[in-house]
Amino acid sequence: MPRVLLVLAIVAVTVYALVEAAQTPANRTRLMPRWLWFVAIVALPVVGPVGWFAVGRPPGGGIAGPGRRPPIAPDDDPDFLRRL
Repeated sequence: MPRVLLVLAIVAVTVYALVEAAQTPANRTRLMPRWLWFVAIVALPVVGPVGWFAVGRPPGGGIAGPGRRPPIAPDDDPDFLRRL
């Protein structure tokens, strides 16, 4: 049973890395071209996805930085309250 769980975890991480690499614009990947990342992720089951997550993904992420304003509720938004 532990082997089955390990195999399922490796498959899940590999599929997740492939989907994320496919959704990343080709000009935003780092270190290698996107098609080479696909080959690495599939050919090297553990090393490929770990490499993608460590160095292949584009910098930045979903966390709001200093230039982006996080979404706020309408009743907390001064612009919305002024328009009422």
